[in-house]
Amino acid sequence: MARSEQTSASDAFLRVLRGLLRPLVRTMIARGLTAPVVYGLLKRVYVEVAEESFRLDDKPLTDSRIALLTGVHRKDIRTIKAEGPDETGQSRRKSALLATVVGQWMSAPEFSDNGTPRLLPRQATDSPDFETLVRSVNRDVRPRTVLDELLHAELVRETADGMLKLKTEAVVGTGSTHAKEAFFAANVGDHLAAATENLLADTPPFFERAVFYNQLPPDAVDAVEAAARAKAQELLEDLNRQSSELRRETQDAEGPRQRYRLGIYFYREDAADADTDEKA
Repeated sequence: MARSEQTSASDAFLRVLRGLLRPLVRTMIARGLTAPVVYGLLKRVYVEVAEESFRLDDKPLTDSRIALLTGVHRKDIRTIKAEGPDETGQSRRKSALLATVVGQWMSAPEFSDNGTPRLLPRQATDSPDFETLVRSVNRDVRPRTVLDELLHAELVRETADGMLKLKTEAVVGTGSTHAKEAFFAANVGDHLAAATENLLADTPPFFERAVFYNQLPPDAVDAVEAAARAKAQELLEDLNRQSSELRRETQDAEGPRQRYRLGIYFYREDAADADTDEKA
């Protein structure tokens, strides 16, 4: 690609990026994150992604190569490397474990009643309990550790008689700030990761579709939103049950493991000037 074409392509993507960043910057300002703090984080992420995704022949990149790819000064690169990796990977693994435990609690027949999570004791000999729930998902993690994380995230509360209750309002993203931020990171992060793969790959590897309509009256959008919520909830519950059953059937099988996330969202706002409808 000629330099002029490359510059034009970069300028075009900068316009795309500006639109993507606007809601994120709004969130950062609301959370008290100033630009200098984010600049420091952005430099770290640039270095980490370059090291992870842009190696040559699977060899570690030199600081000079990272500086060339990212524009981050070599002095800053050395500082970032000296500080060591952040806890993002560990945090994602922890979030995946908690999400799987919650999904099992909401769908497995021994832990739920027609999709309603049952109250569980911590331990019991004659009925399903929380320890059994965690062991059904991961046998290498202490149930107490998982419970502490769920309590900290305010996804679970303990009743007066010592039973554990899953807070379904927090699970669907209407709970505490901590819980909502965890869902924000997981859901938006995976959607953006899928969209990135689809953008960079010659053949989009991930399913990604949307319906868009403009210039509809509010009551019409109300009707569409109600239908979307009902159908989406049914789909998610069906896939949750199927995944839970498949997990039980294959928990002793050998071989590699994968995770997945299917997300559904609905967004509405005042109509734009252009009267265009799209289905992609």
